[in-house]
Amino acid sequence: MTRVLLLGAGGQVGREIAALAPGRVESLTALDHAGLDITDASALKAALEQYRPQVVINAAAYTAVDKAESEPEKANLINAVAPGLIAQACASHGAGLIHISTDYVFDGTKAGAYVESDPVAPLGVYGASKEAGERAVRDSLDRHLIVRTSWVYGVHGANFLKTMLRLAETRDRLTVVADQTGCPTATRDIAEGLLTAAMQLATADVTPGTYHLAGTGVTTWHGFASVIVAHAARHTGRHVEVAPITTADYPTPARRPANSELSSALFARTVGYEAAPWQLRAAEVVDALFAAKQEAP
Repeated sequence: MTRVLLLGAGGQVGREIAALAPGRVESLTALDHAGLDITDASALKAALEQYRPQVVINAAAYTAVDKAESEPEKANLINAVAPGLIAQACASHGAGLIHISTDYVFDGTKAGAYVESDPVAPLGVYGASKEAGERAVRDSLDRHLIVRTSWVYGVHGANFLKTMLRLAETRDRLTVVADQTGCPTATRDIAEGLLTAAMQLATADVTPGTYHLAGTGVTTWHGFASVIVAHAARHTGRHVEVAPITTADYPTPARRPANSELSSALFARTVGYEAAPWQLRAAEVVDALFAAKQEAP
């Protein structure tokens, strides 16, 4: 029986994992921030003693990329310090840990897809805090999987896909950055992949280490937005122009990697799970969101 403790259950990835867990793992306890403060070592120790998981999935993170530039202490506490505390608690109780990380640990200057062994070089506070969290996990626990992902979207929480849908409701023209490339990743694929990995980590059937799990296929933010808006038009009949702009045209407090493409080949070979093409998942999420809107009172 695979016992999993999920941290960060209130986020978009955590909510997806909790929703898909039945039938995939025998037992999952889902805790959000109100249920457990991951920056409190004593609380973490008590939680592992109470639930005795074989595997902990840490889906909790500070993800406000731009805000992190003005809140470095908070970003580091959640993204760097807390993962180390979680890993230490897992080590003390003999549990494995799956920790979610990000494409932002890279600087985006590589031509082609990043593999796990490529050198990290984060551009801002968020990426640096996540990279520090990776190191803290490695230093504290042997039986871990660090899983980097990118451009995350789904039916829960706030994300790029939902922002594009909201803007397309009232605007006839959207301007979207077209010189950053990456792999849009649906929360469904992250959840499916991590739950599969959790079962293997519980029985030592997977090699500990760092992996990439991202949507299949590469595009730009402009390409991603174009697919979202085109599929939404099937529901609304509204045909919205999506115009390309450059990163320089849309300055942000935090620098973004120009290339965030991640190769997920190692995860597919080792764990046996490969994400669906991003266009398929994006269409599924758009359909699900419109269906939910129709069902709402």
